Amino acid sequence: MEVSVIGSSSQAKICTSWSELSSYREIRFCNFQKRVSLLHNTKSTRWRNSGLSFTLNAVQSSPVRSDRLPRRGSSSKPKSLDGVRVFVGLPLDAVSDCNTVNHARAIAAGLRALKLLGIDGVELPVWWGIVEKESMGKYDWSGYLVLAEMIQKAGLKLHVSLCFHGSKQPKIPLPEWVSQIGDSEPSIYHADRSGNHYRDCLSLAVDEVPVLNGKTPVQVYQEFCESFKSSFSHFFGSTITGVTVGLGPDGELRYPSHRQLASHSNILGVGEFQCYDKNMLNLLKVKAEATGNPLWGLGGPHDAPSYDQFPNSNHFFKDNGGSWDSPYGDFFLSWYSSELLSHGDRLLSLASTSFGDTSVTVHGKIPLMHSWYKTRSHPSELTAGFYNTVSRDGYEAVAEMFARNSCKMILPGMDLSDKHQPQESLSSPESILAQIRTVCRKHGVEISGQNSVVSKAPHGFDQIKKNISGESAVDLFTYQRMGADFFSPEHFPSFTHFIRNLNQLGMFSDDLPEEEEVVESVLLNSESNTHMQAA
Repeated sequence: MEVSVIGSSSQAKICTSWSELSSYREIRFCNFQKRVSLLHNTKSTRWRNSGLSFTLNAVQSSPVRSDRLPRRGSSSKPKSLDGVRVFVGLPLDAVSDCNTVNHARAIAAGLRALKLLGIDGVELPVWWGIVEKESMGKYDWSGYLVLAEMIQKAGLKLHVSLCFHGSKQPKIPLPEWVSQIGDSEPSIYHADRSGNHYRDCLSLAVDEVPVLNGKTPVQVYQEFCESFKSSFSHFFGSTITGVTVGLGPDGELRYPSHRQLASHSNILGVGEFQCYDKNMLNLLKVKAEATGNPLWGLGGPHDAPSYDQFPNSNHFFKDNGGSWDSPYGDFFLSWYSSELLSHGDRLLSLASTSFGDTSVTVHGKIPLMHSWYKTRSHPSELTAGFYNTVSRDGYEAVAEMFARNSCKMILPGMDLSDKHQPQESLSSPESILAQIRTVCRKHGVEISGQNSVVSKAPHGFDQIKKNISGESAVDLFTYQRMGADFFSPEHFPSFTHFIRNLNQLGMFSDDLPEEEEVVESVLLNSESNTHMQAA
């Protein structure tokens, strides 16, 4: 089959429809209003020379004013972070389904603002459903190449997330040709007890089954990675420093066990086991017969609750006498988690092999299933595929897998604290995070962190600082994610304050960018000084 790559960074189109993100253009900071007004009336040389210029042949930008910014390796490197790099995630839909750059002006303004703040780089989601949209082996990297060039010219580093899943919001499906196969053969997707299929990622049970026009998903993922490496090789090392390989729903190593919103005052239910597609049931049947208990292979637990129910609403997850704590429960949960681990091992091995001859680091992400952690059975973790209970450490094998493949582990939820969780959820994000950190230290696995949501409350930033510095220091922290909320007056001043506080202990005051500089950058580049020029 002929493999082709369409487009180049010098010829791709840029979509600059400003109406789609009008809120970017209206960025205002409540605490800085007087200074912003002054900046608009100032006609300094620095003001006139800081605009961005876009053409259809290339993206051009004037150099970022850096005389007051710390340089990597200089004496003004933030000492308080002990080398922790801080990145910001770009919008999920930074590239449209027609492979053009969405809201390019806003992204350019945002990149300049991040540079002024001293942010190290950005994370870019690269979607399988956009790049390999039309047919297997036909790749179009054009929009992503343009973004990589924009990021490089802004003087920022780039971490790429290869997304082999879909997104509901914004709507980003799997490749069209994959969805067409799924329409005729839905068993390529995970299914719950009611037979409902989850169509935003493939079932891990088909990893090595030739369900994609004669190829296995692992083979297709491998070829995707190789095409990415070939197309972006000139960015490796200098701009692209890391790659995350997608492992499941939302890129995380887990089953799609939580598909529905909680109906109990925003308290997450226990979720459902995802073992009812044809291929998962075949694997379960074989395992049960091999253990001499063929009746155990007929399906998942019959006494488990549904998605939004609480643990005690049925028998399986009850703390005392629940089926999870029985010979059958141990059999099923061991099999269910081992299939997830095998899937993770296959994809991390694939990524390590693909990028082993480059200078980039390879990452994988696992979820922080903290709801019901204070129960004995830990039901949210069990349905997601982690056999972790009061009497069993389910993350030891996960850490071993990451260590075996020389991959770094991404942990979300760095902004979450126990005291801000609903009491009825018996949740403990701090405890589960500490448990995972412990096994990672034991096996020498480096941790990178992320937040869960754009935080508009001070305690979220305080918790992040606690979790990424000092004794809890991580290698990389990525704040998720750039967008209208990120630049809103309710959030961006707080984020600016958070970054300045992180950097402050290790810098002289003259090294820190002024608040006016950051505001000026966003306003300038998002309004009159951003313009289009014909090639």
